[in-house]
Amino acid sequence: MQESLFSDTSLPATAPIVAAAQPRPDVVELATALPAHLRLGTSSWNYPGWRGLVWDGDYPDTTLSRHGLTAYARHPLLRTVSLDRGFYRPLTAEQFADYAAQVPANFRFMVKAPNLVTDALVRDDSGRGRRTNEHFLNVERTLRDFIEPAVTGLGSKLGALVFQISPLPGPLLARMPELVEQLRLLVRGIPDLRRDAPDSVVAVEVRDRQWLTPGFTAALGEGGATYCLGLHAKLPPIDRQLPVLRALWPGPLVCRWNLNARYGSFGYEQAKRQYQPFDKLVDPDLETRAVLAKVIAGTVGAGQNAWVSLGNKAEGCAPLSAAALALKVRELLA
Repeated sequence: MQESLFSDTSLPATAPIVAAAQPRPDVVELATALPAHLRLGTSSWNYPGWRGLVWDGDYPDTTLSRHGLTAYARHPLLRTVSLDRGFYRPLTAEQFADYAAQVPANFRFMVKAPNLVTDALVRDDSGRGRRTNEHFLNVERTLRDFIEPAVTGLGSKLGALVFQISPLPGPLLARMPELVEQLRLLVRGIPDLRRDAPDSVVAVEVRDRQWLTPGFTAALGEGGATYCLGLHAKLPPIDRQLPVLRALWPGPLVCRWNLNARYGSFGYEQAKRQYQPFDKLVDPDLETRAVLAKVIAGTVGAGQNAWVSLGNKAEGCAPLSAAALALKVRELLA
């Protein structure tokens, strides 16, 4: 059962700039019934529309981005968060430490690796790839600019380190065996981090289905990494990704539910327009939720950790998606 849902003596005693919403009794009961090694969370936390769900009042997104994490971490169901900011520019150990200081001891972070090492192309401000990225899947840059700062700054609060490999240009898709070998060398080059971060796991998320081969799975397993289940329209549905996880079993689950499949591969902006201000479930995806709940229940039921982040663009409101998913998991574990 969960421990210390709302209190942590390491948190600052001063009045918060952003105050947490009072959780409903049924949400507290639900969170208490879930295994401690199941960690549900969202992608970032700077959404004013979560008023009454996560925040106690109205706050601008800039205030939430800077000062909302402590309030977010007081929500009984939200025991992890995906730090996506570092994807665009590597974070320093000091920046990671600042995040760690804002959350209780039982909170864990999912952290995206910088695109410095996960994007095959160097892109301009419009997102167009301009030239080959010489640091793509580079072990040395990964250790220096990602692994070492994250471990140093987050320490025991580090959870999943997620390498989201950006969509590949056509010529590289024809060279998948070479890229799989590069990936194998990368994950083998990451040392065991569990002395400093006992719950940590390295996970690889892809955006091209061409990666999903036995060689890819073997490369992950050889390096002690796992597959990040990516629920996104660029990839096959969840049930067709599960063979990768089965081949890596037993092991933890890492999942990022990013986008409702109805919007297609490039539907982020459309989903954003449809779902803002992200305060309710607009498109409940019952099928995906049911399959994911089964995977989670099987994972935590076997004593393995599970890390699941949900985006607003999955169903309309990430905290409500987390609650709906938690209800389904509790039913299966009962």
